[in-house]
Amino acid sequence: MFKKILIANRGEIACRVITTAKKMGIATVAVYSDADKEARHVELADEAVPIGPAPSRESYLLADKIIAACKATGAQAVHPGYGFLSENAEFAKRVEEEGIVFIGPKHYSIAAMGDKIESKKLAGAAGVNCIPGVNDAIDSAERAVEIAKGIGYPVMIKASAGGGGKGLRVAFNDKEAFEGFTSCRNEARNSFGDDRVFIEKFVEEPRHIEIQLLGDSHGNVLYLNERECSIQRRHQKVIEEAPSPFISEATRKAMGEQAVALAKAVKYQSAGTVEFVVGKDQSFYFLEMNTRLQVEHPVTECITGLDLVELMIRVAAGEKLPLTQAEVKRDGWAIECRINAEDPFRNFLPSTGRLVRFQPPAQTMWASDTAALQGVRVDTGVQDGGEIPMFYDSMIAKLIVHGRDRAEAIAKMREALNGFVIRGVSSNIPFQAALLAHPRFVAGDFNTGFIAENYAAGFHAEDVPHPNPDFLVALAAFVHRRYRDRATGISGQMAGHEVAVGEDFVVVALGAGGKNVQHPVKISEFDEKSGASTVLVRGHSYHFSSKSRLSAIRIQGFCDEQPFTAQIERGGNSGTGAVLRNPLAMRVAHNGTQLDALVLSPRMAELQALMPYKAPPDMSRFVLSPMPGLLVDVAVQPGQKVQAGERVAVIEAMKMENVLFATADGVVAKVLAGKGESLSVDQPIVEFE
Repeated sequence: MFKKILIANRGEIACRVITTAKKMGIATVAVYSDADKEARHVELADEAVPIGPAPSRESYLLADKIIAACKATGAQAVHPGYGFLSENAEFAKRVEEEGIVFIGPKHYSIAAMGDKIESKKLAGAAGVNCIPGVNDAIDSAERAVEIAKGIGYPVMIKASAGGGGKGLRVAFNDKEAFEGFTSCRNEARNSFGDDRVFIEKFVEEPRHIEIQLLGDSHGNVLYLNERECSIQRRHQKVIEEAPSPFISEATRKAMGEQAVALAKAVKYQSAGTVEFVVGKDQSFYFLEMNTRLQVEHPVTECITGLDLVELMIRVAAGEKLPLTQAEVKRDGWAIECRINAEDPFRNFLPSTGRLVRFQPPAQTMWASDTAALQGVRVDTGVQDGGEIPMFYDSMIAKLIVHGRDRAEAIAKMREALNGFVIRGVSSNIPFQAALLAHPRFVAGDFNTGFIAENYAAGFHAEDVPHPNPDFLVALAAFVHRRYRDRATGISGQMAGHEVAVGEDFVVVALGAGGKNVQHPVKISEFDEKSGASTVLVRGHSYHFSSKSRLSAIRIQGFCDEQPFTAQIERGGNSGTGAVLRNPLAMRVAHNGTQLDALVLSPRMAELQALMPYKAPPDMSRFVLSPMPGLLVDVAVQPGQKVQAGERVAVIEAMKMENVLFATADGVVAKVLAGKGESLSVDQPIVEFE
């Protein structure tokens, strides 16, 4: 067994590998860029080596620097994690040539599966179901139309070297096939330096289901059940679960056996995943093979009780797999939510910056302890006060739950999301909460088009209806009553003029544009010792009890004897990017729904209703930065006439370029930000006359 390994990665996956290595008594070496010198993975590792500037092409993607770090520290093996160099066959080969063990498949297996066209030919030869299509590179748009007609519409046009949704189009007729071929080819050339494009049948109502594999150097290969990854936004997975609520036992066995056959055909060692597209009739076709550990591997760990990182390390050290196919378990149900630094209410724009508050829900499962199951697990690479840099992907954490069945897993995930406190950057937690509550998701009735179909116009606050909106009103009143109780105990109050708290209050829900709604409530049976009270809203009573501190954002307690977790904040800057300007205001968040409210006495509520609404300043003359990021280009100058739809500026954040366009015709008055400047949210870039 290795004495020391180097993790050629960052963030969540680097921390995940370090956790298992420590359990195995293996020393760890972290590498870090300038942006990550105070990152969590650097802190957790036994040693850390700087490898260059923040951009990944100048640090994490440089094989020479990784290999030099191994030699300098005496690391005997490299774990590449996922992303960066994890599926780079040349890197794996170079590592081996330097006498260092690559904790992953052999370079020839990576190369065989890395090319989408060649991998399909190999899969077909191994007896794996392949989608009808032409796997050879197509040389013209005319030929693409001819082939598409032969296969039958709809067809999918894909770049051979594509990934992450780039170089992919679906065509339903000749015109779309012609145009899609040209677009794919250009996109592939610009993104990957490889313009080869192929065509295959598009499976309608498709599900994305993948089989987890594990192989060793002794010729043994196992499949560890499947993962359901159909909940995707723009080809990026959002929620993953294991097992799938859709496929039958027979389909599971057939998919698993075909995946094993393919792995054996390329002499596969280590953990890997064969991805399939599955039709509504349970017909399944090979999509691609990921020759690395997947982001969503924890859900497989939960239902099998296996530590996949440990098994990868043991296989790389030459050990045999410790179990047979018959011994692979499938116990309970696991779900993973990817918690990303993005603003779902602003078209999922990246959100970078400092984590002012980071308080995950209480963990009862850990990556390194496969015996502790049926609970909540958080895999993350950040910590309270840490930074979400603009140079890498947007993942903050992975939230994983394991339950006895799917219904229990969904309930556990919703409660865990309620208790996940993130401030300083926006997160997609409200969106995750909406997905988990959607009737079609709960019923298991979805496919890869689920998000596009149900949120075609984007995601808005009204897309997260609370099952009991009066609960939020009652909770605001209950928390306010506890604040008032504290005020009664302040010393030095004048005799006869002590703070007296009545029973009648009004919860004023603060609406957009000053459209507020008043909810009269009555609070009775307040018990300061037990922290209990009864709140009457519209004839319905809610009995609350909670021992949570008043200063805590996360409040836990019971409502009508049922446990709940919610988040409460007082006025001022809430840290979420939106400001509760009134210091008396309160923000209540539960099940993805948010209520901004004032809790007032009836007389104060009367007076508050008479207050004039102060409209925010008109910013329509400005082009504002929709996200924190780097201004890489300003395409206009003062005095220039600009037409609607014309390019104005380009902002780079989290490996993505975002182009800003003029929304109306106008003349540029001033350019307020310069190329190379780091921008904050809503910072003006250009002003029009």
